[in-house]
Amino acid sequence: MHNNKDIPRVASNTLAAIVLIALIALTAFSLLPVAAQADDRVFNRIATFPVYLNTNIDVETVAEIVDASKDGHTLVYTDSQTGKLGFVDITNPANPQALGAIDVGGEPTSVAVAGDFALVAVNTLPSFASPSGHLHVVHIGTQAIVVTHTLAGQPDSVAVSPDERYAAIVIENERDEDLGNGEPPQAPSGLLQIVDLIGAPANWSIRDVNLDNIADLFPGDAEPEYVDINTDNIAVVTMQENNHIVLIDLATGAIINHFSAGSTDLHQIDTREEDPALISLTDTLTNVAREPDGVAWISNEVFATADEGDLFGGGRGFTLFDTTGNVLFDAGNTLEHTVVRLGHYPDDRSGNKGNEPESVEYAEFRHQRYLFVASERSSVIFVYKIKGKHNRPVLKQVLPAGIGPEGIKAIPDRDLLVSASENDSRDDTYRSVITIYKLEKSDRSKADYPTVISKNRADGTPIPWGALSGFAIDPKHEKTLYAVHDSFYQQSRIYVIDIHKEPAVITDEIVLKDQNGHTVNLDAEGIAVSANGNGSFWIASEGAGSVDDPGRPVTSLNELVHVAADGTVIETVTLPDNVNAKQRRFGFEGVASVIENGNEIVYVAFQRPWVGDPEPNQIDDGGQVRIGRYDTSNGEWTFAYYPLEVRQSPNGGWVGLSEITALDNGRFAVIERDNQANTDARIKHVYAFSVDNAVFRPEGEVFDVLSKTLVRDLLPDLEATGGMVLEKIESLAITRKGDMLFANDNDGVSDSNGETQLIRIKDVFDKNRRDTKVRRGD
Repeated sequence: MHNNKDIPRVASNTLAAIVLIALIALTAFSLLPVAAQADDRVFNRIATFPVYLNTNIDVETVAEIVDASKDGHTLVYTDSQTGKLGFVDITNPANPQALGAIDVGGEPTSVAVAGDFALVAVNTLPSFASPSGHLHVVHIGTQAIVVTHTLAGQPDSVAVSPDERYAAIVIENERDEDLGNGEPPQAPSGLLQIVDLIGAPANWSIRDVNLDNIADLFPGDAEPEYVDINTDNIAVVTMQENNHIVLIDLATGAIINHFSAGSTDLHQIDTREEDPALISLTDTLTNVAREPDGVAWISNEVFATADEGDLFGGGRGFTLFDTTGNVLFDAGNTLEHTVVRLGHYPDDRSGNKGNEPESVEYAEFRHQRYLFVASERSSVIFVYKIKGKHNRPVLKQVLPAGIGPEGIKAIPDRDLLVSASENDSRDDTYRSVITIYKLEKSDRSKADYPTVISKNRADGTPIPWGALSGFAIDPKHEKTLYAVHDSFYQQSRIYVIDIHKEPAVITDEIVLKDQNGHTVNLDAEGIAVSANGNGSFWIASEGAGSVDDPGRPVTSLNELVHVAADGTVIETVTLPDNVNAKQRRFGFEGVASVIENGNEIVYVAFQRPWVGDPEPNQIDDGGQVRIGRYDTSNGEWTFAYYPLEVRQSPNGGWVGLSEITALDNGRFAVIERDNQANTDARIKHVYAFSVDNAVFRPEGEVFDVLSKTLVRDLLPDLEATGGMVLEKIESLAITRKGDMLFANDNDGVSDSNGETQLIRIKDVFDKNRRDTKVRRGD
């Protein structure tokens, strides 16, 4: 085995070499990254553990860094929000169990396992100018703090050597970002501390490694960020703000090499944040400092960095270096393009660092080498196989995580991978979670995720998409699905989706334009193919604002927009004035087109009651919401009421409609849901109703109340994905064979993990959609 202790210092690579490597890297990414490459095993999510289970459902928690006991049956994670170290039993990884959490006397920043112990770095700084911290040694089995060692300042990352002879602790002594311009230098400087793990934990000794006067940018303020250790007991340390990397021999404490992390060029990326959002892969950034955060060895000679960025840059990807500083691989724009293709691109971070890679993890599973890269802003884990003697990364698949994945832990002896995600807000329907994945054999050689991807545009970039809010099957081509996005994105468009494939593939986009050729901005919440057979569409655009809410006055009306096959707006239809006078912001949520007595009739579903409609009493009556009927032959609007379920969530909220789709013989299907997610979700249902025995009446008359039949409870289908239950189930389509497709709105990856679950359920309705088969999810 090669020993790295006599490594000469080498200057950074030339920009031309980096660009060449990036171009080569692009060829490694296929359109469909989910196919198994060298074998038939893929990672699939098997469980998600909300960390509030170790505290209280009303408590805001964090899962930041995670490690596992030596037998791989217990997870330990840091919760900086509550100042605790948490424990999770994964003896059965598909059914993780809470084991509680202990106070650590400050903010835990990192944890690493050595033998029976968890080494927990705790930040106790009273001020940025006077940083402090300690190292707790915790017995994993008893959860007892065995001993506490005082540290030299504010700790960040902790790593334990493979032979468990050493621990390395990064003492960051982070800067005050509100002081001056927020840039270094700010005293005191950081350093690395080496813990000699000899004898009982109480006898462990600590040595300091000075990192000053190494980096060119801020030589007096090292501010190290992350550390990893190889089997030669060489530690690699990233100095993120300094854009620098240091190699340290833990046996002697000597710095054996250091070099700049260098820069990269990024082409065909988005650097602008618009409101409403627009993903435009047309920008270029040159000479961008990588500013790496997480780092992991993939051999004793090669390591990977997650190029998150900070003050001056952000490579938006990852890099492989050798120990002399040579760049062996630069991911370039490929992570950005991949998350765009999967609907996970965070457009509100375009002006910053895009998908923002946070951490990396390396492990060997079944004699295959894997590199895992966590994207903090896109909330995914990229899975790469490392190929050949040149360590070429090849994208194998992408896994959904909770919002803001920070720590990754591979447990290859159990074929498990774990990620910890730190963002938590019950009121905003997302929780901090630990996600568990398993490497398993797939008969289809496909991963469970993603469920939707996009093809390339003519310029070679993927079709951007997200915030899907309505579905419609093409009546002439059963394998073609149309979808729309809501007002999160500007320049409204119809997506053309091939559902014959798994994952489904967005093959085209029809941009909506007015008669003058200008793009239009709708809040498209539903789409229907016109039943008159001319290939046109009806789009339900939800209005904004409420007449009875001064804080949210009406700024737009609900509209039925008739669109030609090429995306040109033919006409726009609004509700009668006396109905608009009752508007609330929960308006049009779906649209369906049918032929009745030779005339095209368009039905719309309102989401919640408007002013004067029967309100829910939250005890035994869920209230009633309108189903609107528009007769295209005479322009007449009439209405009936649909009875809503009583809300059942322990977190309150409301219940409303999210979609309507036509069946046959005067029957329709709707999505009825609450606005809750995760363990607070209770109502995600598909109901059917008939209009044959109902009279739709104009405003001012007493409306009939429709009778509904439960078709399917979607909660078991959502739980079967291994993730937390998603809130906004907004799209529904039924094929002629009676198969059902439904999906959630991912909110444009804003306060969302970006996950889109397009779920297919076979044989829910009888053939030709004439009758429903009432059944609960499998």
